[in-house]
Amino acid sequence: MIRRYLLLPALVLASATCSWAAPLDNLGAADVNGPAAVAPLERPQPAAKLIVDPPLAGPLSKGAVFIQYRAENLRIEPVFGPDALKVTPRIGHIHVVVDDAPWHWADTSGEPIILVGLPAGKHKVTIILADPTHKPIDHKTIEFTVPPHATVHHF
Repeated sequence: MIRRYLLLPALVLASATCSWAAPLDNLGAADVNGPAAVAPLERPQPAAKLIVDPPLAGPLSKGAVFIQYRAENLRIEPVFGPDALKVTPRIGHIHVVVDDAPWHWADTSGEPIILVGLPAGKHKVTIILADPTHKPIDHKTIEFTVPPHATVHHF
């Protein structure tokens, strides 16, 4: 019984507090949501940098390669073309090359690179940080060994 009597004044107080809040009618989207995720470039930006960790040991021992990376002063986004060079914060993507293959792939997910099915032995992965026109900005090469006893598990 006492809880009911305490709940009613609390609800009245909460509704009165909400009625005193400023209306949103006179506010624009930027006022409510904050600044846009990207904006026109007005001044030079700090240089972008790629940071790459060695493959995670646990999955590597089982034949799977998980490589975590991040970019400083650049957001990984699926946006391409010369107009994308004119915004801040800087946006781009990565290119991934495995064992100096003549081909590579581009990735815009920002998620770890996962490789399965590599044969036992030494390997290297080059990750290239690229701008929206695919121009390389920075790169790192990671070398690792897939153990001979590793069984490939498809995660």
